[in-house]
Amino acid sequence: MSPHGFEDWNPGTYARFRGLRLRPALDLLAQVPELPEGGVVDLGCGNGAVAGALRMRFPRATLTGVDSSPAMLDEARVPGLYDRLIEADAATWTPEAPVALIFSNALCHWLPDHAGLFARLAGALGPGGTLAVQMPRQFAAPSHALMREIAARCFPDRFDFSGWVPPVAEAAAYARILAPLGTVSAWETSYVQRLDPAADGHPVRRFTEATALRPFAAKLDGEDLAAFLTEYETALDLAYPAAPDGSVLFPFTRVFFTLTV
Repeated sequence: MSPHGFEDWNPGTYARFRGLRLRPALDLLAQVPELPEGGVVDLGCGNGAVAGALRMRFPRATLTGVDSSPAMLDEARVPGLYDRLIEADAATWTPEAPVALIFSNALCHWLPDHAGLFARLAGALGPGGTLAVQMPRQFAAPSHALMREIAARCFPDRFDFSGWVPPVAEAAAYARILAPLGTVSAWETSYVQRLDPAADGHPVRRFTEATALRPFAAKLDGEDLAAFLTEYETALDLAYPAAPDGSVLFPFTRVFFTLTV
């Protein structure tokens, strides 16, 4: 999905770490219970990375992919991948009829008002349907905190984080918020990811440039962007030191929940 105000996603850049990004989706899918009759929606489907797993798990369901990125949807237009693709903003999209599953992997951290968002999506489910969500919760880690620190220090006219609030809460918060809506299971996982050496830049920067780094790069250009990335890379060298072969260990925390109504 393309957040408001950004240029379209780059499918190739995002897919560079496809395996690491797919694993949380498969972990979430493993916790989805058996479904009633009805359609399955991949909300924020991107280039269709999860479509095969969803179709294998629910082979008789109609599978719909929803995303706001034309470039990502073009990648997902593979025969047999989805029954239907919809270009729409997940912040406002609602299915035409109740569905059995809304599955959202690494999307909802871009969207505001989680209490209202998840209540609305839960309302789009049929009886016994499930809302399954995974979101990064990496915002206090050096990989993300350093971006805010460097941007605010070097470009205070363009970046102000004085009122900043993390976009994703702890798992327990979602368990409390969603409890009145149905049966909730919520949890967090910290993945210790090994990133391979990168020929041009720190491996963590190569990971974040497809996602978390995008809103920073969107406000910078030319020499300013180059200066920002140089400082970020230097700080990453200290926060995530490389092994002799150039690889780094990159712990990454994610929040999950399933809500069955």
